[in-house]
Amino acid sequence: MKISFRSVSLDQARRRRTGGWLLPVFLALISTGASAESPPAGGSGDSRARAAALQSVSSARMLADIHTLSGESFQGRQTGSVGDRRAAEWVAARFAALHLTVVPVFSSEAADSSSLPPDPAPSVPVSIIGDDPHLEASTARGMTAGRAPADYLPILDSPPVDTTAPVVFVGYGISDTARGYDDYAGLDVRNRIVLFMRGKPDHYPVPVSHAEKERIARENGAVGFLTVTGPILNPYEARRGMTTAPSAFYGRQGGGIPLPGAWISPAFADRLLSSAVGGDQPLRALQERVNQSRRPHSRPAGSVVRMAWDSLRTSGPLYNVIASIPGREPDLKEQPVILGAHRDHFGRQAGLLFPGADDNASGTAVVLEVARILAEAGVQPARTITFVSFDGEEQGLLGSRSYVDRHVTGPVKPTGMINVDHAGVGNGRLTVGVTGFDKQVAQEAGQSAGLAEQLDLFGFFPGGDHVPFKEAGVPTITVVSGGSHAHYHKPTDTPDTVNPRILESAARYVLALVWQLADSR
Repeated sequence: MKISFRSVSLDQARRRRTGGWLLPVFLALISTGASAESPPAGGSGDSRARAAALQSVSSARMLADIHTLSGESFQGRQTGSVGDRRAAEWVAARFAALHLTVVPVFSSEAADSSSLPPDPAPSVPVSIIGDDPHLEASTARGMTAGRAPADYLPILDSPPVDTTAPVVFVGYGISDTARGYDDYAGLDVRNRIVLFMRGKPDHYPVPVSHAEKERIARENGAVGFLTVTGPILNPYEARRGMTTAPSAFYGRQGGGIPLPGAWISPAFADRLLSSAVGGDQPLRALQERVNQSRRPHSRPAGSVVRMAWDSLRTSGPLYNVIASIPGREPDLKEQPVILGAHRDHFGRQAGLLFPGADDNASGTAVVLEVARILAEAGVQPARTITFVSFDGEEQGLLGSRSYVDRHVTGPVKPTGMINVDHAGVGNGRLTVGVTGFDKQVAQEAGQSAGLAEQLDLFGFFPGGDHVPFKEAGVPTITVVSGGSHAHYHKPTDTPDTVNPRILESAARYVLALVWQLADSR
């Protein structure tokens, strides 16, 4: 992704926004114009300024931002959609309201004779499941019609489908003859719908992606798939506070041909497996057998499923919105501290609006609040502080990968990247994943914010916009609210589920961390 930047005045930027939210200026790099009278960071005054800044964190302001981002106007903020475009410009306008100098990137239809040649945002796929999907099962107990989203959700980049076929349980959906583990051994799944559990058994040594499982199913002749989170969660799933309910999800086949498929609930899977396995919880029984025996327990499920839905596949632009406070030290300002949160969510799918309040309007609100406090305080950090509202996270970290490809180049690396994701619900604690920094750095920020006893520190936190930075050799810290996120990737992720105390704690901690790193030597 190539991006051309050109400085314009705040008045010019405001005039160009008068056409409304649909103006083709959506990707912005913004930098502060700190006052010459602002005191430099450091010294005795800095401690007082930092304490005052921490006290000024406003959960009410952040909740208002979450309500706005989760509202009907932005339609779930699906990457590449009109709602996403409106949300991107809304975030850019919020930065501009802090009296920052905007350096926009215009899309190809922008007309400005004095601008550099336009460098439009990259085009990304946009997939939408139609409003009336069907998942129906015929079992020994009779016909069952699944209800979305309680019983199932189609995979969001699934192709259109109307097919009926017998179901075959294939364990975790792994076929690895080199390691002596094959869930498909001895089974004929041609013209069948396969049912596999998400994740992998504890004894299998390497991770397996959903895309790999889908590819294996397709190569074995399956006409569709169902996936389910087993009732026995692994430690990572438990730490993330994940549930077993169906969630919005992209299969992300890349260049491969996607199979039609759906994520189903354990209860729906139990209905499908009731003829093949005895007991009240056949899925749990099979998961325990696979995990304990260290061998597959695949079998025909004894049920038939009809899956039917329409889907639309188009494309649209991806917009990262970027802002920065320039550093004051010549030898440090080119080593920025990056604070980011993804803005995108899933839009409207299968007739359901996915508001994305906790995931990740909450993280976006934290970034906006930290930017507001630092800008209004006239902070002049030693290092540049860069704020990024990433797009495309839910579709495979598209925005953060694009940012790293464009901006994290050459021998001089950013000091670190802080990622804030679903920071508004849970048990009142903060889960902090640290790579490339000593964990003491994260702990000291907790002490500064008065939150040291609320932190749970871990190493690498898999998944999220920090991952491309880690892969590029940049130290990262990920901040997530701890405990269960019962509405994660569900239509019920609404603003009323966000806890203002948790949100405030997350913002205070992130503010202290950014301030500390930006002035570190």
